[in-house]
Amino acid sequence: MFKYLYYLLALVLYILAIPYLLLKSRNPKYSKAIPAKFFLRDNPKFSEDKIWFHSCSHGETVALKSIFEKFSKDEINVSVITNTGFEQASKLVENVRYLPFELFLPFWITKQKVLVVMEAELWYMLFLVAKNKGAKTILLNARISDKSYSSYKKFSFLYKHIFKHIDKIFAQSQIDKQRLEELGGKNIEVIGNIKLANLPKVTKELEKPNGITITAGSTHKGEEELILNSWDKSMGKLIVVPRHPERFDEVYNLIETKYKNSDISYHRYSQNEDFSSDIVLVDTMGQLNNIYAISDVVILGGGFIKSAGGHNPIEPAFFGTILISGKTIFNQKSLFECVNDYYLIENEELQTTLENIKDLKKSSLQKVGSIEPIIKEITRD
Repeated sequence: MFKYLYYLLALVLYILAIPYLLLKSRNPKYSKAIPAKFFLRDNPKFSEDKIWFHSCSHGETVALKSIFEKFSKDEINVSVITNTGFEQASKLVENVRYLPFELFLPFWITKQKVLVVMEAELWYMLFLVAKNKGAKTILLNARISDKSYSSYKKFSFLYKHIFKHIDKIFAQSQIDKQRLEELGGKNIEVIGNIKLANLPKVTKELEKPNGITITAGSTHKGEEELILNSWDKSMGKLIVVPRHPERFDEVYNLIETKYKNSDISYHRYSQNEDFSSDIVLVDTMGQLNNIYAISDVVILGGGFIKSAGGHNPIEPAFFGTILISGKTIFNQKSLFECVNDYYLIENEELQTTLENIKDLKKSSLQKVGSIEPIIKEITRD
C-alpha cells in the first residue's frame, strides 16, 4: 500500500511542477539536466547486469574513482543528479546518465547486478525498484550529522520503508551506525570515510624555507590579485601556484608589475627551483602536493570567485596546514565535510585573516576509509 501512495504523491508533485520545470529548463545551466531527469530526453536506460553506482554531485563522484578502478569500464554504470557530477563521471567512465525523477524509475531501471548508492541519496523508488529487479543494494559512506539527525527522525516512517530495501550499509562512524539503526538500517559496517581513501603523496622532497610559508594553491584569474593585495612580506614567504598552466605568464606579469620597483624579491620556479625569494611563482606541473607538504598556510583557490566552486581541500588538510578558502565552494562541500578546522572567509577578510595567522588552527582529516570491504561486498555472490 505504501508504495502506491508514494507513487501517487510523486505523480501529483510532478504534474504541479511541470510549468516550473519547463521554465527552468530554458536556463543554459539546466538545459540538459532538467529534460533528462524530468522528461527522459537523451537519457536512455542502462545496459543490464552491470555494477550501477549512483552519486549526487562532483565530490561524491570523485570519491568513487578508486572503486571504479577495480573494475573494467564496461562493467560500470553511473547515474548522477547534478551537472558537475555528470561532467566528473564522464571523465571516469563511459556509461553515465542523469537519474530520472522517481516517477519514471519503475520502467527506466533495468536489472543490475549491484546498486551502490553514495551517502544521502535515499530515494525510495530507487532502492525499491532496483531490489525488485534483482540487484543487491548497498548504501555507501553513510552519515547522519548532528545537524540533520532531527530531520531524519521526523521522517523516520519513510526511512524505515527505504531501509527495508537496502542489503548492506557502510557507515562512516559508530555514531552514524547507531543513528542508521534507529531509522531501520540493518547489516551496517563502519569503515570510515571513503572520500579519504586516496590520500595525496609526496613525489619529491622539497626543502622548507625558513619562517612561515604561505601557498596560494590552484588559483584562478582575479584570485592572484586579491592574494597579492592582501599579503605583506612580514607575513612570510608566498608561493603562488596557478590552476591553469596557460596563465603562468599572465600571473608572473602581474607579480612583476606590482613589485618591480619595490624591495620584494620574486622569481619563477622553472628558472630557479628553490624558494629563496619573497614570492615564488610555481610555473611547473605536478608540484602542488610537494609544496603543500612544506607549507604552513594554504590559501586554496577556486573559492574566491563565483565560477570555479572551490578546489579539493583534502590535499592541504592532509599535510596539516592552516587552510583558508573563499566561501564559494559549491563543488567541494562534501569534501570540506571531511576536514576539521578550516576557514571560509569573504574576499575582503583575507588580509585580516593572514595578519592573524598565529591565532588559527591547523587543519586535519577525519577517519580515513577503506575501500576493500566495499569491493569484497560488490563482488560477493
